[in-house]
Amino acid sequence: QVQLVESGGGLVQAGDSLRLSCAASGRTFSSNTMGWFRQAPGKEREFVACITWTGALTDYADAVKGRFTVSRDNAKNTVYLQLNSLKPEDTAVYYCAAAYSMRIRRRVGEYNYWGQGTQVTVSS
Repeated sequence: QVQLVESGGGLVQAGDSLRLSCAASGRTFSSNTMGWFRQAPGKEREFVACITWTGALTDYADAVKGRFTVSRDNAKNTVYLQLNSLKPEDTAVYYCAAAYSMRIRRRVGEYNYWGQGTQVTVSS
């Protein structure tokens, strides 16, 4: 079992920045690909970013590429998502997820564990 707890969400204005954190506990964290997803009201959960276990590979959704950055600190069992130049359309609940994989993973079904989510609201 892997337990994931997100933090760092909030209400910001367009153009502002936020840093989300995801603290992991339980089974070995460093061997998992970690992902960030988001879900806006009335929409399906969508891929945002992911990072492989060494941090050597990252991948981003086109909508956030160049604005968001994913990173991890395996010594702290924590993965981060830096959100810059936020837009109102970034408003959603952001979820952290862990996959039994060492490769890039973009699909919801490829992840085995999920956090409870943290709300990000961007006002115009």
